[in-house]
Formats: sequence, C-alpha cells, structure tokens
Amino acid sequence: MEIFNYCVPTRVLFGRGSLETLHTLPAPGKKALLVTSHGKSHMLNGSFDKLVKELDAMGIEYVHFNHIAANPENTAVEEGAKVGRENNVDLVIALGGGSVMDASKSIAMLIPQHTDCLWDFANSPAGGKKMPTEKSLPWIAITTSAGTGSEVDATSVISNPSVYEKIGVSGCAFAAIAVVDPELMRTVPPKFTAYQGFDALFHSLEGYISCKHNLMSELVQRTAIENIGKYLARAVADGNDMEAREKVAFANTLSGYSMVYSSCASEHSMEHAMSAYHTQLPHGAGLIMISMEYFRFWIKRHVCDDRFIDMARFLGKTDANKPEDFLEALAKLQKDCGVDDLKMSDYGIRKEDAMTLAKCARDTMGRLFAADPAETTDEDIAGIYERAYR
Repeated sequence: MEIFNYCVPTRVLFGRGSLETLHTLPAPGKKALLVTSHGKSHMLNGSFDKLVKELDAMGIEYVHFNHIAANPENTAVEEGAKVGRENNVDLVIALGGGSVMDASKSIAMLIPQHTDCLWDFANSPAGGKKMPTEKSLPWIAITTSAGTGSEVDATSVISNPSVYEKIGVSGCAFAAIAVVDPELMRTVPPKFTAYQGFDALFHSLEGYISCKHNLMSELVQRTAIENIGKYLARAVADGNDMEAREKVAFANTLSGYSMVYSSCASEHSMEHAMSAYHTQLPHGAGLIMISMEYFRFWIKRHVCDDRFIDMARFLGKTDANKPEDFLEALAKLQKDCGVDDLKMSDYGIRKEDAMTLAKCARDTMGRLFAADPAETTDEDIAGIYERAYR
C-alpha cells in the first residue's frame, strides 16, 4: 500500500439544481471559450440556457465553440485553442460529458503555449514529450454525464487518429470549479447511461486492485462501487429516477478522485487502443466488452484474491467468499443494465488484431500497466482480447 500526498484544488458544486448556484462563486475570468459537443443535447436538456443565465449574473462574456465529438481528437483541440486565442479569452468552460471536459482542459492548457500543436505535449511514440512552459488558463467543468470523473482530475484523454494513439496529454490543470448537477443528466439515453456508469465503475475497480491503492483511494473506490452496484440499473431503467441519477453521479465524481489518489490499471490502456483504431466505439462500451476476461485473468493469477471478494461484496453479493463471486456480480450488473451482449465485431475489430492492440496499449499508455497488481506480457494482453472477442 502506498502513502498519499495530494492536493485536489477543484471547488465542487454537487446536487440537484447546483448549476443554478454557480453565480454565487467568484468568477475565475472575464471572457470564456464555452466548449460543447457538436450535438444538440445541451440545448434540448436546457443546460446551455441555464449556464448562460449564470454567466450573465457573473459578468462573464463567452464565445461558443461546439466542435467536440466523442473520443475528442487533437485537431478539434487545436481548433478550439485557435478560436480562444483569436478572441482573447482568459477562461475555458466545459459543458458536456467526458469528451467535452477532456477537450476543454487541453484547450485551456494549449491556448497560452507558444505552439499550435497539441501532440507536442503527448508522451507517446509519436508525441513530442514536452511539458507546457506557460500556465494553463483556468477552466470550469459542468458535467452532463456520469462516467469519466474528468471534472475532478487533471488528465485529458485525446485521440490522434493519424498515428492511432489515444492517450493522456501532459500539463493540464484541475478545474477551478466543477458542477455536478444530476438534473442535467436526466435525458441521457439508457445505453449511454450504462456505458458511462460502467466507465466510472471500472475506474474504481481497477484502482482497487492496482498496486497504487492506499487508504484514501480505497475510501472513494468502495463508496463508488457500492453506489453503482445499487443504483446504476435503476438509472438505466428510468432516467427520471433522480435518486438513482444522483447516486451514480456521486459515484462518478468519486471515481474521478480514484484516478487522482491512485490509478487506473491496464484495462483502460487496452480500451484506449481499441477506440484509437475504431473511433466510433464508445469508451464505456469497449471497457464492458473486455471486462469479464480482463478480471478473470487476474483472478486466475491469484494476485489479489481478497480484493476481488471485497469488490463482489461492494457490488451487492454480500455472501461472497471466493474471487470468482466478483465475476458473477459483475455479469449480473451488466445483464441488469442490458449491456451483456456487446460485440467487438460490431465495431470492425477483428480477432486477429489482438496483438496489434496489445502492443499499442503498452506503447502508448504503459504507465497504467505499471499500476497492475503484477507484470504481464504482450501475449497475456492479446490473450485477453482474444477470449473476450465476439
């Protein structure tokens, strides 16, 4: 178990209606680049209008940038930074899910730098491996989904499809303010509620078995796992179940803290390789596809049996007494949420791609492999892909 020494400076406004209290806080800037997805959900669910009202009350002008897609790409970040520079913004505001928040924190970092190329700051085979020389602009995170925990961490996952890399970009800052308002999540469709909820779940499951765990990380991971185990299926079944939405949103934010206090493990590296090559694959769906075989691999290694029994109990199987009980609990939750039949083949992934994906995962995000409970080989990782393939 590792010691911990962390400062998480983000001010979090949590709970139903919390967006409408944003104006009570000091404004961290005067002119913002307001970043959203290219879709219309932020208009349809009313979050955009609510936010504009808050910005008016805070005396913040804004320029709207709405070019962010799922699995955000480096070129969109670079375009956003260019718009921000041209309009002399001193603040970035993210309104959306994990993709928008990740893109926004990279935009906030890139605007003050003396380069237009985001990949200068990518610590990857194709990246420049540089650290920013200028301080990031402040940014505000307003999350409209419960999946990534990006509102409370300083990691920005961006894809560069030209080199098949999807990684965390260096030098991003924690949000000055994060708003986690479950009312903004009411209209998220069932399947995406499930994908996002499982993403949050895997952050904490991976962290709990990682070699980076500590007393603080275990505190947030256990609570996150328990809340998702109890409430995610309810949120999927009824998006207007606001108790379920709130508890899943809470678990999501805690899973963001899990990544700050400890680390994800190689499951996340494996999925990033999948969606780096297949950009239409939702991140949470990719994680679900490999999860059963990923955790089965570690159970068969017997490197942390007690932790799997713990996690089975956290998920609601209170009589768990062997590691395999965790797989039963995880399979039940996936079935209850209607995501137990996802197939890699539906997204163009081939079984013979397993070794290519394994090498990509380790080459681009090897630091997460260092958090695993034991060492693995490329053959081990390719084998997990192959056994998970459908």
